[in-house]
Order: sequence, then C-alpha cells, then structure tokens
Amino acid sequence: MSEAPTETSERRHFRAKRALFAVCLALLAAILFGLGTWQVQRLGWKRDLIARVDQRVHAAAVPAPARADWDKVNAAKDEYRRVSVEGMLANDKETLVYASTVLGPGYWVMTPLLLADGTAILVNRGFVPTDRRDPASRRDGQISVPIEITGLLRMTEPKGSLLQSNDVAADRWYSRDVAAIAQKRGLGAVAPYFVDADAAANPGGLPVGGLTVIHFPNNHLVYAITWYGLAVMVLALLVFVVRGEIVTSRRD
Repeated sequence: MSEAPTETSERRHFRAKRALFAVCLALLAAILFGLGTWQVQRLGWKRDLIARVDQRVHAAAVPAPARADWDKVNAAKDEYRRVSVEGMLANDKETLVYASTVLGPGYWVMTPLLLADGTAILVNRGFVPTDRRDPASRRDGQISVPIEITGLLRMTEPKGSLLQSNDVAADRWYSRDVAAIAQKRGLGAVAPYFVDADAAANPGGLPVGGLTVIHFPNNHLVYAITWYGLAVMVLALLVFVVRGEIVTSRRD
C-alpha cells in the first residue's frame, strides 16, 4: 500500500522530464528551421549580388567618380564597376603590395594617377614577380606621358590582410589600404577607392593587369538543405516522444 504514492511520484517526475525534453526539441526545431530560412534569404541576396557584379564587369566603362561624388561611393553600388580615368602616373610614389596570383607570388604595383583637378586616384597597375620589384628592372613600364586607364573600381582594404597587418613604418604592405598608402606617400586629395587596371598591355610587359579575381562563394543552398534536414530530424524525434507520452497516458 505504501509503494503506490512513490510510484506515482516517480511517474510524474518522468513525465515532467519528457515534457521538458519535448519543449526543448520544439525550440531546437524552430531554431533550425529559422536558420534554413535565413540561408534561403541569403541565397537570394547572393544570386542578386553575383548578377549585379557580372553586369558591372561587362558594361561599358564610365568616368571614375570625381571628388564631388567620393562620399557617395560604396561597395553595394560601385565595387567592380568598369571605370576609366586619365592623368599622369606618379611613378616615383608607387607602392608594392604583396600578392599571390595565378602567375605566382609577387607584388601589386599601386601607383597614384594625378588628375587635372589636382586630385589623385590610386591605380593597381597590375602584377610584377618578386625579381622585378625594382622599378629599374622594368623602366619601359614607367610611363611618363598622360595615360588613360580603364579598369574595375575597388574599395579600400584597410589595415592588412587576414593573416598579416600592414607595417606602414617598414613600408611592407599586405593589403591595398588607400588612406594609409596616400599618407605614407605624402599625397593630397586621394579618392577613397582604387582602380584595378584591365589587361591592356604595358610597355615591356610589366606590370600585368587584368588579374582581378571575382569570386563569391555561394554555398547557401547546401546550408539551407542541411538546416532544414536537421529540423525535420528533430521534428521526427519530437513526434516520437509525443506519441510515446500519448501511449503511456492511455495505458494509465
């Protein structure tokens, strides 16, 4: 007679634990479903981004944003836009930025292009291998007459790369930080972006332009399927738990 209350108490405790487990499963399923939906939204955004960038890259070149429009330039509407600009290269103020390309390791040659209005735009003229980093080894490419450059507008890359920070004092550069380079070279009014020159050949063959890599990883569909799949598995476990509780209740 004295064992019945103990058995009832243990059963109630077990049911409470199972109910709590079911609530946790429901919350987890909701979170996983939300993550899957978020990845579907990200998929739409990424596809739109890829389409917009592809359109910009293959469009006709337009004049690079002038000083009056610098504060309006942003990555969302301007990055990878084909632009053209004309001026004089300040070859004595070029900056070498470490690069790893399809042509091997070496440097990007970042050179200020001085415009008629007194402003400047940093131009990534292209790649040079390590053994040609010295401008004296590529004098033919040091153009000293007015030149028109066409390329892709790129946003500044402040501070450094993912692995290494720019060492401004030592003049070692791992990213194309426009403001820092401009300050180091004593430039005045400089556009807040730079231009990746296209593949038009330079005298002497160096620097080699047109090596911009445009790649946007797009794994959002795989992620969405994964999150939704996990949500379905959790829901299946939840159904199993609930059905077990229903069966137990009927027996009681």
